[in-house]
Amino acid sequence: MRKTHLSYLVLAFLAIGALLLGACAKEPELGTEENPIVWAVVPSGETERVVAGFESVADLIFKETGLVIDAMVATEYAGVIEAMCSDPAKAQIGSLATFAYLVANEKGCAEAALVSERYGSTTYNGQIFVRADSGIESVADLAGKTFCRPDPLSTSGWIAPSIALRGAGIDPDTDLAEIVDAGSHDASVAGVYNGDCDAGASYVDARSRIEEDYPDVMDVIKVIGVSADIPNDGVQFVPGFDEEMKAQIVAALLAIAETEAGQEALDTAYQWAALVELDDTYYDPFRQVLDAAGVSAGDF
Repeated sequence: MRKTHLSYLVLAFLAIGALLLGACAKEPELGTEENPIVWAVVPSGETERVVAGFESVADLIFKETGLVIDAMVATEYAGVIEAMCSDPAKAQIGSLATFAYLVANEKGCAEAALVSERYGSTTYNGQIFVRADSGIESVADLAGKTFCRPDPLSTSGWIAPSIALRGAGIDPDTDLAEIVDAGSHDASVAGVYNGDCDAGASYVDARSRIEEDYPDVMDVIKVIGVSADIPNDGVQFVPGFDEEMKAQIVAALLAIAETEAGQEALDTAYQWAALVELDDTYYDPFRQVLDAAGVSAGDF
């Protein structure tokens, strides 16, 4: 009997010891090989190219700061938002397109830090296109047609086009024959080129991204509508992210963007020519555009 009591006592001490060890064990420091910072992205074009670009950017950040960053590729912006909104966050950094960022910000999961620059501008435009031989001349002709979009939360590839469709008297939810989620801007253009959809949308001018495979794409695909200015995508952090670490990463990205290797990596990833330090207030004018059109990020 005494032996049994002793065995229980030993087991109890072992259990308490295990609990104490577990309590004392610390999670590896964020930004290390054991616990890398996760940067969540969505392919705007060919996935392998985007991943290679972000891996190169992460390598350059490591050289500047010693921080380890891993790229996480989601199939849709909703996946990036989910990763940033989970508790604890599965991704600490995101590169969300404008409307997706507004959704994440409204949910309290993302704060803008950098906005990208392309062709000397921090804004861009969306485009709606058809095959030149389709007989479709305007957005008003798209009722009953099939439509390719890159992503349901793509600003240039769906939010702006859906506003244009409604402006032409077409309810995108009921008046289109079918909406096809192509998965990227490149694929949206290719989908219309190949006849998978009657019309499609992308950023201006995603046609150039597939010219190698479709040399005549500029002639075959005709643009029938261009959106108002849209703030570019960029780099966002989850709220509460270590401010010192955030400052290191922002400074590193700004420095990298000034180098030849950095410019090549940023261009490969997202066609970013430069990065500009801008906060959430930069998106306020576009919020007003959405409000005027009756579109709310909260609805998504």
